Amino acid sequence: MQRRVVVTGIGVLCPVGNNLKEAWQNIIRGKIGIKKLVGEEYANLPCRIGGYLEDNGAKFNVANYFSKSELRSISPATAYALHASKEALQDAGISNLNDEEKKTVGVAVGMGMIDLVDICETNKSLQKGYNQVSPFFVPRILANMAAGQISIKYGFRGPNHSVSTACATGAHAIGDSFRFIRNGDADVMICGGTEACISPLSIAAFCRLRALSTSYNNEPKKASRPFDKNREGFVMGEGSAILVLEELQHAKDRKAHIYAEILGYGLSGDASHLTAPRPDGTGATMAMQRAITDAKIDLLSIGYINAHATSTPVGDSIEAKAIENLFKDRSKKIQVSSTKGAHGHLLGAAGNLEAAFTIKAIEEGVLPPTVNLDNPEDSVLNFVANDAQMWKQSGRRIALKNAFGFGGTNACLCIAEFQD
Repeated sequence: MQRRVVVTGIGVLCPVGNNLKEAWQNIIRGKIGIKKLVGEEYANLPCRIGGYLEDNGAKFNVANYFSKSELRSISPATAYALHASKEALQDAGISNLNDEEKKTVGVAVGMGMIDLVDICETNKSLQKGYNQVSPFFVPRILANMAAGQISIKYGFRGPNHSVSTACATGAHAIGDSFRFIRNGDADVMICGGTEACISPLSIAAFCRLRALSTSYNNEPKKASRPFDKNREGFVMGEGSAILVLEELQHAKDRKAHIYAEILGYGLSGDASHLTAPRPDGTGATMAMQRAITDAKIDLLSIGYINAHATSTPVGDSIEAKAIENLFKDRSKKIQVSSTKGAHGHLLGAAGNLEAAFTIKAIEEGVLPPTVNLDNPEDSVLNFVANDAQMWKQSGRRIALKNAFGFGGTNACLCIAEFQD
């Protein structure tokens, strides 16, 4: 028999909350964490809104949580991952491990984009002289350093892995970790994604791609509207979410709280376009079908899909089409929602944050709403518009979590209510 993999810890740092409990409650209530971007550097950009982090009403400051010496060698994205990891490990009750136990605990954390601000500032320093370049510059901008820093901080010596697959990063990190445990490479994996991507350069670059919302600068809370006919682009968000995955018997021996079980993992490539999904949706359909096949269940078992839907005109409609193509006549019974209307698109930290919300939905039987859904996409799907809904399907609660990225990379996780 294959080893079973369960979720025993979750840590969250995102635009709607700085811990799992706060973020989940705000998501269920439909609270929106998208705000105006403050600063002259944003004044002349087409998009001037984002889902940035807050702490007690002020912008989140990593200096309140890390020493000056620590911040010299870590990027903001790495700091976010360390912050969320601390909560996840405390939640899972993983502490005081001996050296032998740490050999079977691994880390898989990725990010979609490195710190563009650090690159720009370091280039300015170079103009002043070679000696002005920080010796920590390279470690700060390496995409694997969030995973590396977590491993170093806690002494975990299992797989040390990093994923960077654009907006599918977080889901791929969870899926890869699931397979590491299932295959016996680790007993515990600390996994997810992190992103500190909001900057004038990144906003400008995505605007040039015509990817961002630009018509709601004075009404930021209305800007991100997945599956709504008036959507025009995504809103950039930032933060991190970290999951603790664990081999079932290992978790039971510790008497750990089990949130849910990971049943399957599916991947595919569109092989079509740099930024747009395949028009017929077959890339997304294949990822979902492969996750279901990997889970050894049938389509009738799926009650909910947490969609990737970013609020882009093309992407959302293609994902809806892909779901309908896969589930066919049963599409009317599937509940589908995207939480990106509340927190924006966290790029490499999107799939993992939304996986955390999917896990809570499974645990509590309550589905997070798709906010700002006033004029829904033409579809037979139930998009859980604006208000949370109860999980309608009877029996074991099983969900899919989709995540798709530039370059045509697709991931899907199959997550279920834990049953012994």
